[in-house]
Amino acid sequence: MVEYEYRVLSFTRDDSKSDIRRTLTDHAEYGHWELHRTRVYLGGVQRTWLRRRIIRAPRA
Repeated sequence: MVEYEYRVLSFTRDDSKSDIRRTLTDHAEYGHWELHRTRVYLGGVQRTWLRRRIIRAPRA
């Protein structure tokens, strides 16, 4: 079974779309995170869940 670790990022309504895009791109390129879910709440807060696969080395 595949296991994932998750990271939640929150952005306020004052953050520009280009700043959000840059942050998500940096996490994807350098941290190997992938986009799992994005929600926009009342008040304009955007919460984004990122995930990446946990690779476990088999015991020798």
